[in-house]
Amino acid sequence: MSAITRRAAVLGHPIAHSRSPELHRAAYRYLEFDCDYAAIDVEEEAAADFAAAVRQEPGWNGLSVTMPLKSAMAAAVDTLDPLAEALGVINTVTFEPGAGGTVLTGWNTDVAGLVNALRHAGAGDAPKAAVLGAGGTATAAVAALTELGCSSVDIYARSFRGDAGGQPAVQEVGSRLGTDVALHGWDMAAAACAEADVVICTLPPRGADGIAGEFADLGRRRDGAVLLDAAYDPWPSAIAAAWQAAGGTIVPGLEMLLYQAVEQVRLFTRDAFRDERAVINVMCDAVGLPQR
Repeated sequence: MSAITRRAAVLGHPIAHSRSPELHRAAYRYLEFDCDYAAIDVEEEAAADFAAAVRQEPGWNGLSVTMPLKSAMAAAVDTLDPLAEALGVINTVTFEPGAGGTVLTGWNTDVAGLVNALRHAGAGDAPKAAVLGAGGTATAAVAALTELGCSSVDIYARSFRGDAGGQPAVQEVGSRLGTDVALHGWDMAAAACAEADVVICTLPPRGADGIAGEFADLGRRRDGAVLLDAAYDPWPSAIAAAWQAAGGTIVPGLEMLLYQAVEQVRLFTRDAFRDERAVINVMCDAVGLPQR
């Protein structure tokens, strides 16, 4: 074992609420992988400086990246894996020795997190899908739905912003992936939830509370339909509670967090990674999710 302690961390602002340390530490204990994992508060404007600093520090093994740093850190690393490059946002950084020093590579495991959480919940292939929100997590949602076989995805948001007035990022990602992305106003979101097979809410906590009552008033049964709310505190959210009352299946963001963290652990531990199902189950135990 190296004399230098391995280090990893989750970055974001705020970050005290993060469950990532519980997930990662449980996996490392099971794998007997000696690596400290911390939560570090980093504001968006400090992302580049933080990346430059850790590049010079020995022992760093990996970083998990959450809001609001997913775009800023993508610009601060040396290279992006193809999926992260297509999305323009990352949630993972790995460290590799290079000829000119440490090389930082950005990855996006949010897509795998969404796909596996939806499949575990029973989502079928090529569902009629709606995404609530148009930020960084929405781009991952478009990629995940593409992997599930969707050729088109409807996005519902209060506003859509592109660089210098250009095409919104979520639509650009659809173009790169060959998926038609249609943008709709927020006033149509509740009705869309009443019709879709799969809904992914990518908004911050309580971000969809305002349409929960409107959705409930529509009185549509949602048996067999799946709602994944990327937020997991409070749980159930208002929209999740309304969805469940209508007979639908609800998936907390903690399920997405679990599955994206499994992929991060795989990247961080490399040859030490083994027994995926056992790793998933010890991670489930750590955060109170049912074993698989």
